Amino acid sequence: MSDPTTPTDDHILLAVNGGLMRGLGATERMAEAGATFIRESSTAPTYRMWSVDDRFPAMLRADAGSGSSIDVEVWSLTPAGLIRIYDGEPGGLLLGWIFLEDGTRVLGVLAEHAVIEGQREITGWGGWRPYIEAEGVAG
Repeated sequence: MSDPTTPTDDHILLAVNGGLMRGLGATERMAEAGATFIRESSTAPTYRMWSVDDRFPAMLRADAGSGSSIDVEVWSLTPAGLIRIYDGEPGGLLLGWIFLEDGTRVLGVLAEHAVIEGQREITGWGGWRPYIEAEGVAG
C-alpha cells in the first residue's frame, strides 16, 4: 500500500478550496470518491478568489505581485476518485497545478476567466470558509 501523502501512480494529491472542504456542503463527495484528508495548507501568495453567486469559489493564478495566499485542504485520492470529484464540479472550473506555501505543486481546482466576470472578489478573506462565515453564506 502506498503512502497517501505522496503522489504515486495510484494516488494523486488534490488541493480543494470550496465546498469540498471538510464540514462544508460537498464534503460527502470526497468520502464517496474515497479521498483521504492529508492536511490544511495555503497556496503560495499568487492567487485571487471570487465568489460565484455565493454558491462556490473561483480561484485564479494572479498577475505577478497582485495575489495572496488562499486557504486550501490537501486530499489524496485515486485517479478514478479524481474523475468522480471533477465530474461533480460546476461548469467553468478546471483542474490545474496549484503551488502551495511550502513550494510543493499539487493538482487543484481553478477557474476559467469567464466564470469570474461580474462576480465579487473575495481574496481579502483568505479563503472560502472565512468568507462564508463572515458573510453568512451557506457553504
